[in-house]
Amino acid sequence: MRMLHLVPHDINIEFLPHKTKFFALSVLIIITSLGMFFIKGLNYGIDFKGGILIEIRTEQAADIGAMRARLGNLDLGEISLQEFGEPTEVLIRIQKQDGGEEAQQVAVQAVKTSLEALVGASKIEYRRTEFVGPKVSDELFWDGVMAVCLAIVAILTYIWLRFEWQFGIGAVIALTHDVIATIGIYSLLGLEFNLTTVAAVLTIAGYSINDTVVVYDRVRENLRKYKTRPLDDLLNGSLNETLSRTVITSLTTLIALFALYFLGGAVIRDFSFAMIFGVIIGTYSSVCLAVPALMHMDLSRTSGDEETAVTNEA
Repeated sequence: MRMLHLVPHDINIEFLPHKTKFFALSVLIIITSLGMFFIKGLNYGIDFKGGILIEIRTEQAADIGAMRARLGNLDLGEISLQEFGEPTEVLIRIQKQDGGEEAQQVAVQAVKTSLEALVGASKIEYRRTEFVGPKVSDELFWDGVMAVCLAIVAILTYIWLRFEWQFGIGAVIALTHDVIATIGIYSLLGLEFNLTTVAAVLTIAGYSINDTVVVYDRVRENLRKYKTRPLDDLLNGSLNETLSRTVITSLTTLIALFALYFLGGAVIRDFSFAMIFGVIIGTYSSVCLAVPALMHMDLSRTSGDEETAVTNEA
């Protein structure tokens, strides 16, 4: 029985000779992402900026325009409505009201009364009503930032202990690149940035570092095995030796994520999109950034048994 090979066993793609182009592209991605963040900012969800969120379901397809016009007359400040998966489901966001929790409750009741007068009390179902105050939203934001920073520090420590400090620096460079790029794409597309997005960023970090560790492990093995092999040739060979695993893992993960994106509904669509982008950018950074970065670090070849060294490589 003939097995299917997505990547030939004898493949030899020259990654390292193009490292300058990869570095330039990565710098461009980082600068663009940071520029989008500082100029346009992020579309923070209710988790981070506070406010009221109401999810409703109607018997018939909701008339978003009529609802928006009616709620706009309530003088509650910024109100946004969007279809949430199905034509009968609507997500309503209302800016935080002045006056504490009691004012928020008054605003919620005003919205319900207005919607029931438009649609009919028996034809509308309130699926969830949430309120996040400014103090809670501020704490959630900084907790999210801390979670990402601590994850990066923990990954650096893990790579440092398992390999050498040079590998840790290379992994963190690639990881930071992935996180900044993800934030940049959210800013560019105006997608809602909330706690679910933070979870996606942390998941992306885990996926990216897992891919990087696999390649680094082969690099370490080859460093011990080939004592005189040119470093660029050794790194390029290590990338090609693990390329099949990298491609298969990425493709199978993307198949599952695309299924979630198109079939999972609006609730997890933004999370699925972040993961799809993260898998793509994480695979790129592992192959084109994390390993080529080792060329500029003083890697040690003294570890391992001398008798395993191959001094006459082809």
